[in-house]
This record gives sequence, C-alpha cells and structure tokens, in this order.
Amino acid sequence: MKFFLDTASLKDISWAAQAGLIDGVTTNPTLLAKQAGDLDPRDVLKEICSLVEGPVSAEVVALDTDGMVREGSELAKIADNIVVKIPMTEAGMVAVRRLATDGMKTNVTLCFSSVQCLIAAKAGATYVSPFIGRLDDVGQEGMDVIREARVIFDNYQLATEILAASIRHPRHVVEAAMIGADVATLPADVLKKLLLHPLTDRGLEQFLADWNQRVARAKAAV
Repeated sequence: MKFFLDTASLKDISWAAQAGLIDGVTTNPTLLAKQAGDLDPRDVLKEICSLVEGPVSAEVVALDTDGMVREGSELAKIADNIVVKIPMTEAGMVAVRRLATDGMKTNVTLCFSSVQCLIAAKAGATYVSPFIGRLDDVGQEGMDVIREARVIFDNYQLATEILAASIRHPRHVVEAAMIGADVATLPADVLKKLLLHPLTDRGLEQFLADWNQRVARAKAAV
C-alpha cells in the first residue's frame, strides 16, 4: 500500500518526504487556503510538487464541466506530478473523461459508495477516493465501500486505484491495507501514530538501561 500525506503543510510534507514515509500528497481547497494565507495557492502547490516525486492531488473549485476542465488543465501545468482532483458529480464525470482523454491524471473525490467508485473508474479516473471516516461518522461502515470497490475493480480488471481517504486513526490504515486499497491518504498526526507503540518505547528503554549498567560495571572494574 502507498501512503499519501493529506495536507498542504510544507513543514509536514518536508518531514515525511525526508523520512521516506510517503509516496505522494493530497490537498483540497480548505487545506491550501489554510497554508497559503496571502500567497497564491498555486505557488504552494508548486513548492509541494518540488518536495515529493510522487503524485500531488490539487482540487478544482468550479462546479460546471467546462470550468473543471479549464481549471484542471491549468493545475496540470504547475508540475508533471499534479493529479487533478474532481468531485463525484455528473459534471465531474464528464470533466474526468475529457481530462483523461487529454492525458491528465485525475482523482475523483467525495465518493461514498462502491457504485460511485465504479462510475468514476469507467469515466477514466486514475484514483477514486472513498471517504471512510465521514461514512463512519453517520453510522455507516466506511470499510464496506473499500471492500466492495476492491471486488468490483478486480472482477473487471479496472486500472483505477482505490485511495482510502478521510482516515481518522491507525486502525483505518490496517483495515484498508488488509482489504487491498492501493493507497491510504493520511493526516500527519495519523502517520506519526503509525510509527509508535508503547512496547517499542518500553523495549528501547530496557535495552539502553541494560547497556548502561554493563558500561558502569566495566568502568568500576578498571
């Protein structure tokens, strides 16, 4: 499974990229607005693309097909690794088809059912993004969408990758990986939690304590 970092924070992206923990980045208008402040969001995207070699999803804000295609084409000019993020709407699916025909990669966002994922794949999406956490929030089982989409895509050898989004905690990552999601996009705090376990900390403390005792005995014997 590939890990993408779901943020526009240059600090977090730089940390994760240098540590070799991520394969790409996903952003959205909210994340970009928070990071950009008074800067041009496109400049932030350009900086993000320079920090990671993998795909960087950048979302359109237009709601009509022509507007999405126009914005998507402009976003794709920022860097070779830009993936145009399109909402799961009727107009969006037409835009995905047109962008894909022109050779641009797309990520269909705000998917909440396996049949939406199928439609996006048929339209030519590079990635589909089921929102696990948001489904859990309304009492549905978010992982069911990943599970069903995996079976459907495998049945028909669809090349579109399943990108598990709206991940809230490490268990979401484990379950998505076991089901067979191609990618998980994680906020920085969840990515950091994947590195941690109390038994790791306890074991390291014990190893160091044992070593320091040995060193102390050796010095005392001299």
